[in-house]
Amino acid sequence: MRDNEWLYRGRLGRLVEELIVPNLYGATHDLELSAWLVPDEPVPFAEALAQPYQPFRVGTEWGRGWSTLWLHITGAVPAEWAATPNPYEIVVDLGFHKQLDGGQAEGLAFRPDGSVIKGIEPFNNYLPVEDPARIDIYLEAAANPVLAAGGSWHPTPFSSKYTVPDEQLYVLRRLDLAQRNVEVWELGQDIEVLAGLVEELPPDLPRRAEIVVALNAAMDAIDPRDVAGTAGLARAALAGVLSRPANASAHRVLATGHAHIDSAWLWPVRETVRKCARTFANVIALSEEHPDLVFACSSAQQYAWVKAGYPQLWERLKAKVAEGRFVPVGGMWVESDTNMPGSEALARQFVLGKAFFLREFGFEPLDVWLPDSFGYSGALPQVAAAAGSKWFLTQKMSWNETNVLPHHTFWWEGIDGTRLFTHLPPVDTYSSRLAANELARAERQYAEQGHGTISLVPFGYGDGGGGPTREMVAKAHRTADLEGSPRVRIGTPAEFFAAAEAELPDPGTWSGEMYLENHRGTYTSQLRTKQGNRRSEHLLRAAELWATTAAVRSGLAYPVEELRACWETVLLQQFHDILPGSSIAWVHREAEANYERVAGVLDGIIGRSLAALTGAGQTRLAVNSAPVQLAGVGPFTVAAPAAPGSGTVQVAADGAGWVIDTGVLRVVVDGDGLLPSVVHLPSGRELVAGGRRFGLLQVHNDRPSAYEAWDIDAHIDRSVTDLVTAESVRLVTREPHLAEVEVVRRIGDSTITTRLGLAAGSPAIDLDLDIDWHEQRRLLKLAFPTSIFTDRAASEIQFGHIHRPTYVNTSWDAARYETCAHRWVQVAEPGLGFAVANDSTYGHDIRREHAGGRAPGTTVRLSLIRGPLFPDPQTDQGRHRLRVSAVCGADIEAAIIAGQRLNQPVREVLGGGPVEPIVTASAPGVVVEAVKLAEDGSGDVVVRLYESLGSRTSGRLTAGFGYAGVARTDLLERQLGPDPVELAGPPGAVALDLRPFEILTLRFRGVHG
Repeated sequence: MRDNEWLYRGRLGRLVEELIVPNLYGATHDLELSAWLVPDEPVPFAEALAQPYQPFRVGTEWGRGWSTLWLHITGAVPAEWAATPNPYEIVVDLGFHKQLDGGQAEGLAFRPDGSVIKGIEPFNNYLPVEDPARIDIYLEAAANPVLAAGGSWHPTPFSSKYTVPDEQLYVLRRLDLAQRNVEVWELGQDIEVLAGLVEELPPDLPRRAEIVVALNAAMDAIDPRDVAGTAGLARAALAGVLSRPANASAHRVLATGHAHIDSAWLWPVRETVRKCARTFANVIALSEEHPDLVFACSSAQQYAWVKAGYPQLWERLKAKVAEGRFVPVGGMWVESDTNMPGSEALARQFVLGKAFFLREFGFEPLDVWLPDSFGYSGALPQVAAAAGSKWFLTQKMSWNETNVLPHHTFWWEGIDGTRLFTHLPPVDTYSSRLAANELARAERQYAEQGHGTISLVPFGYGDGGGGPTREMVAKAHRTADLEGSPRVRIGTPAEFFAAAEAELPDPGTWSGEMYLENHRGTYTSQLRTKQGNRRSEHLLRAAELWATTAAVRSGLAYPVEELRACWETVLLQQFHDILPGSSIAWVHREAEANYERVAGVLDGIIGRSLAALTGAGQTRLAVNSAPVQLAGVGPFTVAAPAAPGSGTVQVAADGAGWVIDTGVLRVVVDGDGLLPSVVHLPSGRELVAGGRRFGLLQVHNDRPSAYEAWDIDAHIDRSVTDLVTAESVRLVTREPHLAEVEVVRRIGDSTITTRLGLAAGSPAIDLDLDIDWHEQRRLLKLAFPTSIFTDRAASEIQFGHIHRPTYVNTSWDAARYETCAHRWVQVAEPGLGFAVANDSTYGHDIRREHAGGRAPGTTVRLSLIRGPLFPDPQTDQGRHRLRVSAVCGADIEAAIIAGQRLNQPVREVLGGGPVEPIVTASAPGVVVEAVKLAEDGSGDVVVRLYESLGSRTSGRLTAGFGYAGVARTDLLERQLGPDPVELAGPPGAVALDLRPFEILTLRFRGVHG
């Protein structure tokens, strides 16, 4: 008769809890402790070493939120322990919450010379004894507060350093010297692997019953009075079932050590620096115990922090990289968001990231490693390939709320047709413990079964770091060849991708963006952070443009270090919990201050460069830093301001409102400050849907089911208030070339002032919004219900645009109810388009409407501002300014120009004279994205451009300087192929021939003015 599994489970649970865990350690010995409390922010080791330490005892409360306590640990191993075969170590319990693997107290141990020993984490809480006769260790203990326990996330005073309660969060529960009962520990690992496997095997399988019998026999062998002495007998009872080889058809798992370390999230950036040191030290220590351990680590920024702050640890890390045991992956500066970063910023993630890895290690990652970013732009395959990458890994798509991607290993095709070999680990986590249920899930869910046999499993504690542990390595060893389990082998991501490519030469293809059906609120949360990013990206482009022009034309020194530092700051803050607005208040207030600093530096570079170019003088000059003509000034040109056109704006009273005629538009502004009619005069078309009004502000109750700052749930549309009533509507500007109407509205404690502007001869309705926002858990949207009937909408993304359906036919369409766009969106019928541009907004929803039986149309809505309470309880509170422009009759090219006008506006300076453009593109749809000097300091000029309209194009790029030669390069400015780009007349012109959305980087050598 089969053993009773119900009784077995209860018995086994008690055995582990009552006998195994309490006997992992035997004899213990107290150590001497003293402590110094850091008065404010963390200090370097040398400063901590010089402080006065006071006696401290186990059982003492410690740790106001975000504080640091240094512990000095001294003592010696008792002489009588020399005769025991048991190894010993120092065991530390800082007061850990055992239900959490991170996001709480942590520590880092140092030798007296300042070198790092290893980190202390909730499930990695031991230190080696290097000198039994003299234990002398300094432990930096961080009182990081618990912000996200149990899945119920509520407003927290720990979001900001300045609202932390004056209370101690932790108790030092344990810090002593202890002998390890290694055989008991090994038994615990045997039991965990086999007991987990039992739960995954079918109930009627003989293998399951066999393991239950063996586990019962092991329990029979244990003497509760001598667990350490009888653990070997219990292990012998399990040896047979552990030795059974895996099935011939078992799934193969390539396990790679991993520690997803958020560069900021529920902790500030400064704490991430320490998290990196703790994790890297733990990995290096573990790799010295287990020669087969391989650890994959992304984010050049995190390596740079360790290099700057922990030089001895850095040298050990470099040695492990050289051994192939510590493997840089991803090739990016950080694991960034990929929806919102601009074109050049996404490219620079790879330029700076790969340059760091090549410079420091002579190693170039060929994979893109983004396990946790919130969806993936359709531009990313081409950007990654242009940086020399060929593989892509993510896990986040398993978070889809509605639909499941049909592949786990597949080609991902971008908007230009570039493909990356992609893997979505079917284990559905980037922080596996290599538990039996995880391995079984990877095998069960693997979509390519029958065609492929291998998947990758990243294992190690993550989010807050920590990494792999000796328990995880033990599981990997036990499941290397175990009946009923996938075969597990520790290896590198490159080994996995090579094996997967070999067995799947022609996998399925996913085309376009990988839209995450989750975390849609990240397109909108933390408006100031998003505005800082957008402003910084455009200032960086302008600063590089004018600094390059000044270096070539005037010999002004190119500000390499200033620009690099600005880029590093902006790229760091595009991390996937900073730019998306899902970090604590501390992170976002710091980010906003950093953006202000970056703006000051870049404005200074622009000012100095323009002064060198224009020369001394008091002539008013218009500076166009955009790649398109604006305000009558050509791209990349400094010229006299253009005179106003001959047209005028006609304004006539109409009841409580006005009719405003710009010569291109006839707009009715009613007494509510809304626009019931907008006629596009060249076509004669009414653009407002029947019975609707443009410029409608709508407020939704915004209480997501799960993650506040992250999510906008579909149910918001069932609770909406239209802001129709205005406190005041005034015609505030009535000039020959401009009419402006100011509308003031109130909702709750908030005031929204909108200035509607219409200029002579312009197809645009400009909205300047001044929002004093004091609403929480509410979402403000701006609506344009158009009469345009279309089945798709265009949204700008990096290096092009993407089309998304406006209808809802499938569950995929229904789930895509909030989307990301950069500077513009556009809808069109044949012959007539309508675009909405912005200077601050990323979140949009664009849907077909059949309102009240009227003719169908398309409503374009922008998500302007939110007010989630977690993790920052003051998210978006206060004053904001943002601009929107509704452009009537706009095709894609007009939408691009509108986006540039709002984001890279013409600025005025005083100087001596005009400046001709450094480069000129003469090809339909070609946009010059960046003009800069080469990264290697050679003085070569690098120009990056792309085709923006989604069609093939040809033409020329003309350089406004002399040069000896030109080559096509990758993003890292390495020449592609031996042949130079064909030259075509006139002199200095380069022939262009681009496919839809193609990116082209050109490097001009031997440059002279």
